[in-house]
Amino acid sequence: MSSDKRAAEPAVIALVVAMAENGAIGRGGDLPWRLSSDMRYFRKITMGKPVIMGRRTFKSLPRVLHGRLNVVLTRDQGFVAPDAVMAHSLEEGLAAARASAGRTRVDEIMVIGGEDVFREVLPQAHRIYLTEVHASPEADTWFPALDEGEWREVSRERHEAGPRDEYAFSFVVLERVRASYACRIAHPR
Repeated sequence: MSSDKRAAEPAVIALVVAMAENGAIGRGGDLPWRLSSDMRYFRKITMGKPVIMGRRTFKSLPRVLHGRLNVVLTRDQGFVAPDAVMAHSLEEGLAAARASAGRTRVDEIMVIGGEDVFREVLPQAHRIYLTEVHASPEADTWFPALDEGEWREVSRERHEAGPRDEYAFSFVVLERVRASYACRIAHPR
């Protein structure tokens, strides 16, 4: 896609999540696994794009994510994160991310968690970059259930655990199925 075309089209909302077979995405404010390969993939697909995250996700990071506008959603009016944009609603966060995407001519806004943020933004998401972790660890944070009829798999790459990966995993890209949604509106049951 040319950069002129990208500038004319609004950036789509893409979720970036690593999820275990049991739906787990976190435990005790951290990931319930170690997957160095997934960290490299995460960096590759988010670099240069605005990233939206909740306050707890931001606090779990060692620092601001370099090379990306970091938008932190929080209801805490007093919370300040140096080198990040604070937003006190999803709409405010999306507006900041859209403005950044327009200025930098990128075609995606990356939402990176946590559970509450994923649940709130899911109805607006167009794409999901899903790392399926082939394990079922104990957890206290979960990804919302997906309606399989609303999503189609466009790519899948299975990987065995590497030297710095705790489990085997698959990189999967899902895109929202628009035709079936339009059909349901046009032909209500």
